[in-house]
Amino acid sequence: MTIVSRFYPRGKLLRGIPVERRLFTVAPETQILALCHWQREPRNCHTVLLVHGLEGCSESHYMHGLAAKAWKAGFNVLRLNQRTCGGTEHLAPSLYNCGMSDDVRVVAAELASTDRLDSISIIGYSMGGNLVLKMAGEVNNHLSIVRNIYAVCPNIDPAQCILALERPGNRWYHDYFFTRLRARIGRKAAILPGKWDLATLQSIKTIRELDHYYTAPDGGYTSASHYYDVSGARHVLADIRIPTVIIAAHDDPFIPSSMFSTPNITNNPFIELMVTRYGGHCGFFQRRLSTEDNYWVENRLIGMISQRAGRDCSERHDGEKSSLLDSSLSSPTSLDLER
Repeated sequence: MTIVSRFYPRGKLLRGIPVERRLFTVAPETQILALCHWQREPRNCHTVLLVHGLEGCSESHYMHGLAAKAWKAGFNVLRLNQRTCGGTEHLAPSLYNCGMSDDVRVVAAELASTDRLDSISIIGYSMGGNLVLKMAGEVNNHLSIVRNIYAVCPNIDPAQCILALERPGNRWYHDYFFTRLRARIGRKAAILPGKWDLATLQSIKTIRELDHYYTAPDGGYTSASHYYDVSGARHVLADIRIPTVIIAAHDDPFIPSSMFSTPNITNNPFIELMVTRYGGHCGFFQRRLSTEDNYWVENRLIGMISQRAGRDCSERHDGEKSSLLDSSLSSPTSLDLER
């Protein structure tokens, strides 16, 4: 499911949906790009903020899938690029990393202060899931615009995840991420000559080495081990006071489901944990139904947001609800859901 969900043809999901490019200043000399899909009366609508995973961007297939479904359900949608992602290497002097949860907080705060929005849900996939959970724990209940948090296969303990990624059976996944991360540093180095030692970049062979020599020092960490420890959302999960849903799969190849058995999750009444038997890493592929496509988790997320948003859009697209909402909580046909 990890692979098929990425390469299954999805068509042009956002065709005909209005889009606006917007830059958010999240730190000195640092901007991140969002692709915004506004309803006709944005302030009367709930807003969904989407955060992609490692080496993803606003154009990742799940970002398109969620955006299309959320907009058709009557919500404003923002597809957020993390620093340097989506062709934005020139907008930030730093690399992105697992600990940059404050970027998400700044965006949410600006939507409240500048756009006068009063309710948003934030969805994060994989590394983006760690970011939104970390942000939720850090703000506790002091960011009232955020009504719900949803994290899909979040790497809440990066040290465990990197160990899983280094297993021989995960070599394909490791090399895929490593190749893309190394290329990104090369692109950044071309923009900022002399900031990074490219000789070291050519000699390293693993993500752990790349994080030790590049990601960690760039983010202010002393080593890869320090980075993996400090950046994990696991430290602040007990502090979350925003209704939160974590969705994971037992067969995820590099996000061990055992991580989610921590008391910081199971003893926190604000967190609902949903772990499926199958799903892979952010795949959750199902047989097509008459009212749903193959992307089970996307359909569940839109259904949950519609039920929990607290305030729906007063003027829905085409004047009617999406058919996705009618079966939003139906049982998946090819996944065994366990709560």
